[in-house]
Amino acid sequence: MKIFTAIIERDTETNIYVGYVPGFPGAHSQGETLDELQQNLREVIEMLLSK
Repeated sequence: MKIFTAIIERDTETNIYVGYVPGFPGAHSQGETLDELQQNLREVIEMLLSK
């Protein structure tokens, strides 16, 4: 299992969390909750690693 560090911010206008993995092009996503964002980022990373 690999561990990646994500930078997470919250958009104060929409209250949506956005996150990205520095140094990993294309590894970014968003979610209404932190749990949703984490799951979305996990899916994106898995998709990028399988290419």
